[in-house]
Amino acid sequence: MINVYDFDKTIYDGDSSIDFYLYCLKRHPRILFLLPKHFFSFVKYKLKLENKITFKQDFFSFFQLIPNLEEEITNFWSINIKKIKAWYLEQKKSDDIIISASPEILLKPMIKLLQVKDVIASNVSNTGLFLSNNCYGKEKVKRYKEKYNYIIENFFSDSYSDLPLAKISRKAFIVKRNKVVCWEVQDDKTNKK
Repeated sequence: MINVYDFDKTIYDGDSSIDFYLYCLKRHPRILFLLPKHFFSFVKYKLKLENKITFKQDFFSFFQLIPNLEEEITNFWSINIKKIKAWYLEQKKSDDIIISASPEILLKPMIKLLQVKDVIASNVSNTGLFLSNNCYGKEKVKRYKEKYNYIIENFFSDSYSDLPLAKISRKAFIVKRNKVVCWEVQDDKTNKK
């Protein structure tokens, strides 16, 4: 039995994708040339003229303007690891699993710094293209079950969009800033395999 955590706004104070974008913007201002593309993609997404993956691919297209992307990600985490919330660090275990919709390429180096078991995240190329479904909602459960058959003892998230994972966990908790409260999930316990 293990503990599973969402990442952004759950154990990380903020949105790591946005933080990485802002970090890169300071170091590589040519990303600004993509601002019109990002703006129009956002508008189309909000008007439901574009799906979430297309919107996210348009956003992550800034990856291709970053020379030595992996090195920049490592440098980003050396600065931003301090944004991991204290409540999590106090209870962290080496067999923890983090599941996030953020790009795996962005989160992998942070997992090494935290010294936890694994990260399951959206498979995004270094050009910003999605190589798998967005790791969100029911997709998180599918991806978890593809890799692990352990019962989730405790699940933590800031978002009710993670209800599918909460339902397959013995206990679930909602995180609001630094406050962790029990998430009462109504479900048939026979599904918890």
